[in-house]
Amino acid sequence: MSRLFSIFVAFIASFLLIGSAQAEVKVLTSIKPLQLIATAVQDGVAIPEVLLPPGASPHNYALRPSDVRKVQSVDLLYWIGPDMEGFLPRVLNGRTLPSVAVQDLPGMKLRRFAEDSQSHAEDADEHDHDHRPGTLDAHLWLSPVNARVIATKMAADLSAADPANAARYQSNLKAFDERLDALDLRLKKRLAGVEGKSYFVFHEAFDYFEDAYGLKHTGVFSVAAEVQPGAQHVAAMRARLQEVGKTCVFSEPPLRPRLAETLVAGLPVKLAELDALGGYTPATAQGYEQVLEKLGNDLAGCLESL
Repeated sequence: MSRLFSIFVAFIASFLLIGSAQAEVKVLTSIKPLQLIATAVQDGVAIPEVLLPPGASPHNYALRPSDVRKVQSVDLLYWIGPDMEGFLPRVLNGRTLPSVAVQDLPGMKLRRFAEDSQSHAEDADEHDHDHRPGTLDAHLWLSPVNARVIATKMAADLSAADPANAARYQSNLKAFDERLDALDLRLKKRLAGVEGKSYFVFHEAFDYFEDAYGLKHTGVFSVAAEVQPGAQHVAAMRARLQEVGKTCVFSEPPLRPRLAETLVAGLPVKLAELDALGGYTPATAQGYEQVLEKLGNDLAGCLESL
């Protein structure tokens, strides 16, 4: 009996040892698009967490005490950088484990807001705080090229932290690259018919996506959501829409700017949405592609319906 007990104890000890050696690496990302890229890399091993809930703004999110604890305790943390999540640097100062601002990764193709990027919003009551000319356009995840760079970094970090699953991470990375190749072909085909068509955006968030697929918005109505624009500004924007004629004006969920209905009343203009963050996209290995494909479909769908 004692021999059987000893064998049982040895078995349990070895099981616990293996379990501790292969403890799951806890990954946290600031926003949903980064979670989706991490999910593709960790597919079949673990599901990374995301800090911001759907609908929250990465520019001014208010961290809860539970968020702060999570930020301090996870093994690997990925965020865009101070140009996007301005609320994070102060909290990250107290973090001892690895944190990666993906905007600083070698190989990233970054854009900056041009001097004329607000050319159609110069009469706005207030510019978006993060869109001043010359500042980094931090919506960098909307470039498939950048997504590949981010995924490669995540796979390397995870392989180092969890060698037992390194082959799986590298295999997942290869599969992600292959899916992005296929997505790229689909999007180029889907968007080829709307190249050169005029459309407007409320928020200059889509330049990376537009650059990848040969598109360019005609104007930006960059008015802070909490500021009600004056009659002169609304009239100037309506004049721009009248010049163009049939067109689409895209806002971002979850909120449609208050001036939207007034702006397009009586004009041959359609209001539609483009979701840059994909806040409600399920965390699956194919989630990132789903966000970009929906962007392409929503944009083309509105323009084709004119």
